[in-house]
Amino acid sequence: MKEIVFENVCKKYGKNLIIDNLNFTIKSGERLILLGASGCGKSTTLRMIAGLEDITSGNLYMNGKRVNDISSGKRNISMVFQNYALYPHMTVADNIIYGLKVQNIAKAEISSRLKAAVEMLELGGLENRKPKDLSGGQRQRVALARAVVKRSELLLLDEPLSNLDAQLRVHARKELVKIHQTYKQTFIYVTHDQVEAMTIGDRVAILDKGRLQVIDTPSNVYNKPANIFTAKFIGSPGMNIFAAAYADHFLKIGKQSVKLPEFWSAYIGKRNCREFYLGIRPEHIFLQNEKRKNSFVGVVKYVEEYGSHCGIYFDLEGHEVVASGTNTALKPGTNIYFTLDSARMHVFDKESKKNIGYPEVCYDNVYQYQSV
Repeated sequence: MKEIVFENVCKKYGKNLIIDNLNFTIKSGERLILLGASGCGKSTTLRMIAGLEDITSGNLYMNGKRVNDISSGKRNISMVFQNYALYPHMTVADNIIYGLKVQNIAKAEISSRLKAAVEMLELGGLENRKPKDLSGGQRQRVALARAVVKRSELLLLDEPLSNLDAQLRVHARKELVKIHQTYKQTFIYVTHDQVEAMTIGDRVAILDKGRLQVIDTPSNVYNKPANIFTAKFIGSPGMNIFAAAYADHFLKIGKQSVKLPEFWSAYIGKRNCREFYLGIRPEHIFLQNEKRKNSFVGVVKYVEEYGSHCGIYFDLEGHEVVASGTNTALKPGTNIYFTLDSARMHVFDKESKKNIGYPEVCYDNVYQYQSV
């Protein structure tokens, strides 16, 4: 199995720095997601693992062996490209099993793997078609099937589901996880889709401008974001972030202030931070119909409907805030009252933008729901 280690890895195109000093380990047999916006360096990172991009500086190790100068063909990998890369003169079936024939795999085994891949990716009836006779989504599934049948120790996927429709994408995500659970190969998956990252990955590595922001479990990435970038990037909508201050048990946002529970005094006191950025997820804002003790007031801007719930956007002292709710009748320009779940708030350092802790630790690991 393949454990992969990045040691001070940088990648430049001329004077342009694309990957900036990557240092992390991909565990043998895990499903790691490389997540980030377009241009963040995630595909370049994947291609360096595959041996398709040279490393400008630093070292890349596989199972303790430096592989900077080892060709792609000797790394025992399978890769799914975003742009299909199918042989136009071959049928669907021949495209899928071509690599197995080159390896002189037994015909019975080839037939078995082909059947399993065709069923999994719903390619039945298309086996004798050429790529030109397929839709974009069908071509993407053929490329995915070709990688799956190889059953390499290392499976690399570059936005493999981007051309599938929503229903088939859900099905394919489940099947990819099943494949991994069966064969236990090291699985590295590039995407900009948060849902894919959270549902497929054992761990998620988030990149921004070629720099690793965090690498952690999906749960921790969402609930304990390492910094403001991660907090805002993960979630739909992302975490609300606004400047805040604390003094004498009171939380101040702009001209408004509310009293905080006692545990906040100890929390803030230990960190000696009176001014900071406060973070709160939309689902941890409690909306009210009228002003109550210790509530904030904002002004509704607009409402987005998501089906099961809606996103209510409002202005709070010059900050745009979004809360998760069900009242779609709220009108722009009207006041909205709310409290914050104090046990779910995050405090970010004003200078470094790093998350400096989570208030729930002050409960001695006994979680309590309270609101300010």
